[in-house]
Amino acid sequence: MSKESQRVDTRTAPQPLGAYAHAARAGQLLFISGQGARDPATGRERGVLLNPDGSMKSYDIREQTRAAIANVEAVVRAAGGALEDVVDVTVFLINMADFSAYNEVYAEAFGSHRPARTTVGAASLPGNNAIEIKAVACLRPEGEPR
Repeated sequence: MSKESQRVDTRTAPQPLGAYAHAARAGQLLFISGQGARDPATGRERGVLLNPDGSMKSYDIREQTRAAIANVEAVVRAAGGALEDVVDVTVFLINMADFSAYNEVYAEAFGSHRPARTTVGAASLPGNNAIEIKAVACLRPEGEPR
């Protein structure tokens, strides 16, 4: 990372599976790497039923969405922020037919806070994820009230 940016990592979100940080902070902006439904305690994706060979048999998009948002929130909190500081979200779904169900959970999690958002279909995602969420947060200066 450069002098202008800081790496952010936390044990409260799943450990990255590749050569990347949970997030990079540049000034007040926090760029959060894509977070799926992997449980930080078990390393397994939540809301998934697996076939004997380990491939995904079925999934619960609502449970996967809750887990992915919880992982985004854990990264934001590690940097001193909160979910309300998120200003932009990009969501990847392996099945756009899941849009309505994921959108319900998303709306519950963000409440009246409505960051900008883009949702796109993805042919596949790492692991047994049906959803991945990347986000940008604008953190408040230290000491500034919410």
